[in-house]
Amino acid sequence: MTTRPRGFIVVTGSELVRGERRDLNGPFLANELLRHGVEPARISIVGDREEELSDALAQALGAAELCVVSGGLGPTHDDRTVELVARAARVGLVLEEGLHEEIGGISRGFAERLGRPYVDFEAGVRKQATIPEGAHSLGLAGTAPGLVLEHGDTVVVVLPGPPAELQRLWAKALETEPVRRVLTRAQPPELRRLRFFGTSESAVAKALADAGGDGDGVETTICARDFEIHVDLVVEPGAEARADELTERLVSPLERYLFSRDERPIEALVLDLCRGRGLTLGTAESCTGGMVAERLTSVRGSSEVFIGAVVAYADEIKIRELGVPPDVLSRHGAVSAETAAAMATGARERLGADVAVAVTGIAGPDGGSEEKPVGLVFLHVEGPGGSRSADFVFPGDRGSVRRRAAMTALHLIRRLLEQTRDESA
Repeated sequence: MTTRPRGFIVVTGSELVRGERRDLNGPFLANELLRHGVEPARISIVGDREEELSDALAQALGAAELCVVSGGLGPTHDDRTVELVARAARVGLVLEEGLHEEIGGISRGFAERLGRPYVDFEAGVRKQATIPEGAHSLGLAGTAPGLVLEHGDTVVVVLPGPPAELQRLWAKALETEPVRRVLTRAQPPELRRLRFFGTSESAVAKALADAGGDGDGVETTICARDFEIHVDLVVEPGAEARADELTERLVSPLERYLFSRDERPIEALVLDLCRGRGLTLGTAESCTGGMVAERLTSVRGSSEVFIGAVVAYADEIKIRELGVPPDVLSRHGAVSAETAAAMATGARERLGADVAVAVTGIAGPDGGSEEKPVGLVFLHVEGPGGSRSADFVFPGDRGSVRRRAAMTALHLIRRLLEQTRDESA
């Protein structure tokens, strides 16, 4: 059983509870706590109502050595985090003059640009510059200050809700003496990542059980993500030999499905494979609507490899922009292996790419037939050393079909490049 300090994360925002936005801060902070040796024991997502946030803070301050709170630091009436943190810590609130001047300066600039009197902003400025007694300011992100407060054996870190602002001030929180004091009692575990594609979650679970499973300083989690299976191992200090044995026995029956032992996503791996061989890459997409290109271009440095995409949704665009022969479409249909191959060939020629992948399918919920059901997707990748094709009937709703098709397209590129690399070795 771990003896690491316990960390509680409280994320506030009614838009998160209502499902209008997805929480990005909880997972980021949990990963950060674990990376620094603090056990992320709980993530609480609560709305802006006073009673829910008060209850979450009371539980966190009573059970955790490190409590990180996200959100609710704005100037409006429903931004209650600072007030309720002070109440939970049983301290008063004070106006911090330095913050008042700094936030006021920023707000005066806003007022001038908007042509409004500063008096409209003053109440919000005072609110954001009012902090719990004894709290240390981390500085501003926007007009919201990050704070660190000690309450008995608990250190509370209060951060703004926008992820970029939170991450910037979290880095500063790690440098403060109270947080560093907690971290000196922490022993960061080793984190190992195994990524599989083409096998099932149950097959990986069976392999893990046959390998000996959790225990003796190694904790594992298995997560299925759009046909990828992610296995994470948290290895306590001193349990490295046990982790080595478990990993070897787990991977042995699944070796051909293992594609990564690190945190790089498949799009980064594909770009690295292309970069290592001096190849350029393009896409031709129908049902995915540019999702493959979006994933590739989300990676820093992708412009060294990725040169462009054609989103050819309508048949006339497939003909005009990709050069798909009209008789291929009339004989086989837009959703067919033949059309996918012609799209990939056209993308290579029209874009001037060394490697091109094409995707065409029926994402649904309409448009399917007995012969070609909803979820049917054809994929084709072509490169200087050969080509690969695949077809699937993906389960799920429209979004799931499209995500899984995009993921599979990336893995098809990877398999072609690994195959041609091995053949040329």
